[in-house]
Amino acid sequence: MASSAPRSRVAVLAFPHISPFHLSVPTLVFGGAGLDGVRGLYDVDVCAEQPGSMPTAAGYGIQVDVGLEAMDEADLVVIPSWREGSEPSAALLDAVRRAHRRGARIVGLCLGTIVVSASGIADGREVSTHWAAADRLSAAEPQIRVRDDVLWSDLGDVVTSAGAAAALDCCLHIVRSDHGSVAAATLARSLVLAPHRTGSQAQYIPAPVVAVSADDPIGGAMRWARERLGTPIDVDGWAASTHMSRRTFTRRFRDRTATSPQQWLLDQRVEFARTLLESGDDTIERVAELAGFGSAVSLRLHFRQRLGVSPAAHRAAFRPGAA
Repeated sequence: MASSAPRSRVAVLAFPHISPFHLSVPTLVFGGAGLDGVRGLYDVDVCAEQPGSMPTAAGYGIQVDVGLEAMDEADLVVIPSWREGSEPSAALLDAVRRAHRRGARIVGLCLGTIVVSASGIADGREVSTHWAAADRLSAAEPQIRVRDDVLWSDLGDVVTSAGAAAALDCCLHIVRSDHGSVAAATLARSLVLAPHRTGSQAQYIPAPVVAVSADDPIGGAMRWARERLGTPIDVDGWAASTHMSRRTFTRRFRDRTATSPQQWLLDQRVEFARTLLESGDDTIERVAELAGFGSAVSLRLHFRQRLGVSPAAHRAAFRPGAA
């Protein structure tokens, strides 16, 4: 996964009785740990407040050789989880605040949001955490708006996520922001993950997302639409391709994805345009046509709304020297 972006340093916090899964997520996504043939895009250090041997929640121990000083050099500080009901120490909170003042991004995954919130760096703003802990965190930190209905939240300097699988989505989002959608999609394939779930997607979905098959009409509808992104797609015709009424199709699509067919389609078109901008030399007008926006004006509008940057600026960021 080649990338023209400079390598960033990542400090990931470990603590006694941490879940090995939570600790592995950032080391896997950012560092490529355990992925054969994949070179991580970041330099990752696992650190601890008290380095040395420590137990994990899985019943075996780990050895951590680096202290909190790793946060003083990191571009990205990750708190991958926390023990609910345990107060973060003054030393840990000071290290998080110092890193934030210096310009490092602070990432709280799952219950790691507890540490982020306790540090004060998100006061007056919005964070995400696991839905089961949201009410307790809101009560403990009333100065912060806690979201229990989204996968992750990116404030620029502070990034927080819901639990378990959402932590993978959040870390992939950071890779995508830093290195582009092509690099993120390549990594997602190595992890056998969906390449992109938006942060606004619901944490819990009544119907699980499953692989597309002939017996899966909504999955088939998604595939049908992806194969036709460059053509006009109306919901009535889309529903007809599944032999459903518009109302039934819309209801079942929302049950599957927690979003409307129109919103899902727009997200797919933005992501496809993003990939075209990073990997090809087509003009903005041609990218708009291929992605189904109809005009460069429409592409620029929706691209900026979702990614906060123009198509041309995005291409320049990830393909220096591109026309």
